[in-house]
Amino acid sequence: MKVKIDKHKLTDDELIVYNKPKKVYIPLISGNDTNITILVNKGEYVYKGSIIAKRKGDFRIPIHASVSGTVLDFEERVCYNGEKVKCVVIENDFKEKIEQKLSVKKTINKYSKEEFLELIKENGIIGMGGAGFPTYVKYEAKNIDTLIVNAVECEPYIMADYALAKVKCEEILETIDAILEINKIREAIIAIKKENIALKQLFDSFIGTYLKIKIKLVPNVYPMGWEKTLVKQVTGKDYANYPSDEGIIVNNVSTIYAIYEALKYNKPLIERIVTFSGEGLENPHNVLVKMGTPVKEILDEFKIKPDSIIVAGGPMMGTKVEDLVVSPNLNCVLALENNLNMATPCIECGKCVSVCPVKLSPVLIMKTKYKKEKDIKKFKSLHPEKCIGCGLCSYICPAKLFVRERVKEAKDIVRGDK
Repeated sequence: MKVKIDKHKLTDDELIVYNKPKKVYIPLISGNDTNITILVNKGEYVYKGSIIAKRKGDFRIPIHASVSGTVLDFEERVCYNGEKVKCVVIENDFKEKIEQKLSVKKTINKYSKEEFLELIKENGIIGMGGAGFPTYVKYEAKNIDTLIVNAVECEPYIMADYALAKVKCEEILETIDAILEINKIREAIIAIKKENIALKQLFDSFIGTYLKIKIKLVPNVYPMGWEKTLVKQVTGKDYANYPSDEGIIVNNVSTIYAIYEALKYNKPLIERIVTFSGEGLENPHNVLVKMGTPVKEILDEFKIKPDSIIVAGGPMMGTKVEDLVVSPNLNCVLALENNLNMATPCIECGKCVSVCPVKLSPVLIMKTKYKKEKDIKKFKSLHPEKCIGCGLCSYICPAKLFVRERVKEAKDIVRGDK
């Protein structure tokens, strides 16, 4: 069963800049990994772009300061996943000092493969539309034939990639072309929803002599932006573990532009565009914002209505939070009307089963109680670990139950996270 979801997109897609946080709280998290080595001390002065921490383990991705100023402390703040994580607190001196002048590369397609990998690794480039997977790891894969650029943004409200493409379309195409040449990839396909004619026309107007880059229109159904669904729709291929198994890499538009800034200016990932929207905001906007900025500052700027619920991410896959700070894979913040008291008992209609893209039975997972170790077999037999968190089960539920949240709890239990 395919589901078409109301758009709720901004009518005013103007991009504005918010660059005046008094303090930033840089989250010490990379993807979902909080095993981070801190490289700065209290009282230390840091420059914009300085490495302040580094992920341990296999993917040693650095984390950078988004402002220049003094390290005040280390505090816990809520991040995109709704969890509290330790943050480096930096007092902004508003001088935007950098340690060394950024060099500008005239042409970005002349790097060797090794130089390319090192640049995007050391500049902390990660996936900016999902789980925050280190981008350089994808390009280490062998025999990549196709790059898919995800410009779908299938969740309601979210327009961060569109706002970016509107002002940086030429740079995005230049980067895609450079990625193909450096990595010897045969073709790139930009996936755009059929109804988003304005975005297609924008890319068409600049695509010119980029003969290896094509545009593919995809249906406006949810979850078309999910990597597995998108790969199937665009190429007809399925994969078991990763798209690279089938010679495919998927990057979203924001990630592509972050790669551009790394190649062109050796600039780390210290800012991003976030959509601030929802019925609870009087002035919704797409905003270019520094990493670690407290979201409350921006919501207050846009006049949030009393009693609104704050959601990190889109309405389908997002997480209800009290407050949070901006991180690389936070693409949207919503202020929604409070309707938490609308839920009624489950009527076992089975609609959640009919819409699940990975063929789970959310209603059974939701109703299975976990009591010590004896019930773990029951949970495992229902395979909640396959859940992609798309939120369709909650969206379709006529009883307005938080089905997705219950499935996520079961997923955490099976994986040993609880």
